[in-house]
Amino acid sequence: MSLGFVEGGVDKTKQVSYVLEMPSSSTSPESRDMLGMFQKAVPPSFFDNWHRQHNQVRNNSVYSTGVVVWLMIWQRLQGARTLAAAVQYLLQHGAGDLMGPNPCKRWSEDTVSAGTTSYCEARQKLPTLVARDVMDRIVEQLQREIQPAYPVLRRPIFVVDGTSLQMPCTPELEKAFSPGRNQHGENHWPVMRLVVFHDVFSGMSLRPSWGPYYGDAPVSEQSLAEQALSRLPADAVVVGDGNFGIFAFAHAVQQSQRLMVLRLTEVRASKILGRELGAREDVKLTWTASRWDCKAHPELAGATISGRLIVCPNPSRPGESLYLFTTLDLRWEQVLDVYKLRWNIETDLRSLKRTVELHKLTAKSLEMVEKELLLAFAAYNLVRAVMCITARRAGVKPRDLSFSFIQTVLSAALPGLDQAQNDDEFRQRMERMLRFAAQGKLPKRQRPRSYPRVVWGRGGSFPSPSRTNKK
Repeated sequence: MSLGFVEGGVDKTKQVSYVLEMPSSSTSPESRDMLGMFQKAVPPSFFDNWHRQHNQVRNNSVYSTGVVVWLMIWQRLQGARTLAAAVQYLLQHGAGDLMGPNPCKRWSEDTVSAGTTSYCEARQKLPTLVARDVMDRIVEQLQREIQPAYPVLRRPIFVVDGTSLQMPCTPELEKAFSPGRNQHGENHWPVMRLVVFHDVFSGMSLRPSWGPYYGDAPVSEQSLAEQALSRLPADAVVVGDGNFGIFAFAHAVQQSQRLMVLRLTEVRASKILGRELGAREDVKLTWTASRWDCKAHPELAGATISGRLIVCPNPSRPGESLYLFTTLDLRWEQVLDVYKLRWNIETDLRSLKRTVELHKLTAKSLEMVEKELLLAFAAYNLVRAVMCITARRAGVKPRDLSFSFIQTVLSAALPGLDQAQNDDEFRQRMERMLRFAAQGKLPKRQRPRSYPRVVWGRGGSFPSPSRTNKK
């Protein structure tokens, strides 16, 4: 299906291309539904070429590579639905163009089983490299079209942060991701440390890096972030909080030839400057690796970084100062504005862990953990792409819309889009969906915060036994 929008009597299709170019068989350059967006970013030809490049035979069964990848993404879009729900979705709505030019004959014979065994086996056989390449492909294709640049810098800005994920307690996962221990003894659930870069405007996420949180060889957030630096656009600006304001990570960013804004601790900032800090500072300096840096990273001996150290008031906490190291050539007020954007990743991580149900993985093997994780990020990015399209049509910023609201609208509208009998019906349903999605604006505060931070709730609690007994 294809869709071109006409607003005010003027065909906007030829003026603006919001997402991707359609395949040659389409009659319009735009298609706004999730499946259509997925097919444009990752068309059947992508999987054909992938199999040829890796000398693998193309799977022409009911659960071909493209079908399995889309169903795993669909499960995340629907709130981590079960295998049975995914199979029913496939049977009720069909695989469409995902099957490619030579679909399995069981579709024409209407003999496809409603059981989940075949789909489960297909998930297990799906090459992990496919999930990785699909994730990168979706980011590359969608980001190319919808990512705006910061108006002052004319560059994309990416914020880095880390989090943790729980996994099922299986021998394989326990060996790779130690549950760790606390004062009460051994923990039960294996824990993964995960680091991700997010675009501050669109909210789209690059492919994450991960490793063990506990155990004999835990991986730090800084080293995981260094691994992910190569996935950033060449002209990106890296923004990080105090956890990433260390010499090793700053040096890695500089070596990648990208600009940065990193928050430092007061102690580290004073040692770099070599004297006591004033209330307001903006000093050009050379940051040299300390003996402690060289002890942890011997390869950094003699390494230096040229930049600026900025000391300025913290807008959110009167009486407190911020210490920022940057390689940007901007006024200190503008550098502070760039750093303020860091809080956007707090809502992004919440959307990933709660709305896309990624707070706890269900896969029980290392391979399935990686595939489930990568395709969950792919699903998240598809929702972010629709948010950018909706925001542009509504004349607002993508982050002015609620992620959970947009996902709910998409989940409700997707079956109806699949059932559209012709382009006119599809157009009407898409217009209706986007109209509803545009209504999902976040409320505006009468007194906006200096930092657009969203505080996570503490959750409910059970009443104390004493109160229960009194009643």
